[in-house]
Amino acid sequence: MNVERIFISPGHNFFGHHDQPAGQAPILEVKEIECVAGRGIRGDRFFDHKPDYKGQITFFSLEVYAEMCFELGLRGDRLSALRRNVVVSGDDLGLFIGREFKVQGLRFLGTEESRPCHWMNGAVVGGAEEWLRGRGGLRAKILAGGILQKGMG
Repeated sequence: MNVERIFISPGHNFFGHHDQPAGQAPILEVKEIECVAGRGIRGDRFFDHKPDYKGQITFFSLEVYAEMCFELGLRGDRLSALRRNVVVSGDDLGLFIGREFKVQGLRFLGTEESRPCHWMNGAVVGGAEEWLRGRGGLRAKILAGGILQKGMG
């Protein structure tokens, strides 16, 4: 699994905003992140969100994004709008649900699909929520932390 891109956001734009306008927290693309076991990504909105949180880090497939762009006619780079932390290539993320896996020597436990929400249709492209069902990425817990870097497998 290769780490292609990494994103964090200090605040929530959609989470907790049901029936309200989206937030304005920036999405920051970074070269590396510090993954802290049991806590999340230092500097990200879900860091220390709650004990044993199942979404301490999220992964998304670059191959799925390319397919979505083709099928929905999406132009331009809207990858950050998906608000997933780590964009990877080379593996089917669905295979890691309920399993431990390693990326760059760091250990994770895949907990569930990172399900798309209705905000995807406005933030990414119309039809994104439905298209992404079953392929919205992976939520995971951090079991053994450290530094995760872009461009490394």
